[in-house]
Amino acid sequence: MIAIIIVLSLVLILLVFNYCMNQGNSKYINLMPGPPVRFIIGNTWDFLGSRKEQWNYFVNYSKEYYPTFKVRQFYYNAVVSCHPDDFEIILNNTKHIDKSFFYKVLEPWLQTGLLTSGGAKWHLRRKILTPTFHFNILQQFVENLIEEGENMTKSLQNEGESVVKDLVPFFSEYTLNAICETAMGVSLQSFDIFQQRQYREAIHRMGELFIYRISRPWLYYDWIFSFTPTGREQRKILKILHGFTKQDRVRNEIDAAVQKNGEKFSMKLLQDLPYLERCIKEALRLYPSVFVISRILGDNVKLQSYFVPAGTMIILNIYLAHRSSDFWPNPEVFDPDRFLPDRIRNRHPYSYIPFSAGPRNCIGQRFAMLEMKAIIAPVIHNFYVEPIDYLKNIEMNLDFILRPANSLRVKFVPIRKTNGS
Repeated sequence: MIAIIIVLSLVLILLVFNYCMNQGNSKYINLMPGPPVRFIIGNTWDFLGSRKEQWNYFVNYSKEYYPTFKVRQFYYNAVVSCHPDDFEIILNNTKHIDKSFFYKVLEPWLQTGLLTSGGAKWHLRRKILTPTFHFNILQQFVENLIEEGENMTKSLQNEGESVVKDLVPFFSEYTLNAICETAMGVSLQSFDIFQQRQYREAIHRMGELFIYRISRPWLYYDWIFSFTPTGREQRKILKILHGFTKQDRVRNEIDAAVQKNGEKFSMKLLQDLPYLERCIKEALRLYPSVFVISRILGDNVKLQSYFVPAGTMIILNIYLAHRSSDFWPNPEVFDPDRFLPDRIRNRHPYSYIPFSAGPRNCIGQRFAMLEMKAIIAPVIHNFYVEPIDYLKNIEMNLDFILRPANSLRVKFVPIRKTNGS
């Protein structure tokens, strides 16, 4: 009992101390609009519900207070921006290169790698790793990517007639296989079914624990988190992870490329699918995998007429910027031709950033595009794809990547190939 009282007292002292330390910046940030705050806890209560509720709060606040607003978790102020002009100011300036403390929550899993490190360490690692994503190096990976695309196609064909799948876990099985084999040289297929499932579930659970922890400021401290049930669960998970109508147009493009290439998928074929690439880009506009970026300001900046002092955490809401009618006509409509050369020429360069932007952009974006093409193309070539659950009815969970709250089922109907097709 005494130990609990001591721990709670220390937590309270830390919260009060940090609250006082952050008051200097508050006079500027308090000039911004934002959701009502509760005494002491700020907006923390809003984000203690389910991940679906957290997502709804985040999106609704972003719409209500667009384009820039403030939120507060206990003592910590953060500024959320949804505007590409602000994205450019933050992402294109090396003064703001350091990630926010949110990313420190991932360090037990990812250590201080390219995603989580900052300053000189990030610059050095980026310099070392950049050559490995050169186009010529990526060619060596394509065989693995194509193999996984074909494995997924065969698994559907082996089930016979039409089959309904929950799209996210089904695709994730093969994309994760591809990443493990190319990045680590280890195929998940070499493990038994139990080990494969255990590894995939561990990755999914880490995303849930990430959101659980960052929405509870008292768990930012590693020594407190380590004593909680979720902290103990994370240690177990880490042991596992460390141990190891438009469719027809896409199909016609893929079929023509396959026929031209002698019925074989290759690097050259994947590069010759411009409409499929536009479809993928449009899907990433509507559903960016990484929907927010968070940084710590290295200097004072002016965002949408508001002065924001150095040291403030800034959250860039990519999801909402990608759906802003200020930059995208009919933003909720899926239109791959938005990415035709003549239509992107005058587009704001920071209105579409699914792979971030500036000096800290995603080093693996070429790989990601190749992987998506390699996985999708064989499926579209061999199956008609029919949605069972429509996206307009799908709600999202707050996670470190964008995930649907419920199943996203799709029916795969085999295409009967004739000798002439």
